[in-house]
Amino acid sequence: MTDLRVTELPEELLDAAVGLWQQAGLTRPWNDPLEDCRRALTGEESTVLAALDAAGELAGTVMVGQDGHRGWIYYLAVDQRHQDQGLGKALLAGAEHWLRGRGVPKLMLMVRQENAGVQDFYRALGYTDQDTVVLGRWLDTELD
Repeated sequence: MTDLRVTELPEELLDAAVGLWQQAGLTRPWNDPLEDCRRALTGEESTVLAALDAAGELAGTVMVGQDGHRGWIYYLAVDQRHQDQGLGKALLAGAEHWLRGRGVPKLMLMVRQENAGVQDFYRALGYTDQDTVVLGRWLDTELD
């Protein structure tokens, strides 16, 4: 991980971040990743951290936010050219540091069931299954 620094995502790299998320298979058609990124960068309780190489090119990202008790990470992605060099671990450490600085005691994340390789990555770093079920609901629909 030579000559890489982790910092808040510069606004001029928003499109590059979305491209990286698409390359990594993190986006879904029903979410607007550019809006997710903007919302995180302008929110008081969230940000997007970026790993930049010596030329200022985007090498990886992690979105981090908190609700006062739990921190959450999203969009942890590393450009294919920089994988297997410890950058994912460094980005995760940056997110953990950001949360610790705000007094958040616990970090949570979601991994899709079919993504066994990513589950193994997090487990190797001490993350465990929380024995919970994640439920969701779209807020733009009315209940019957």
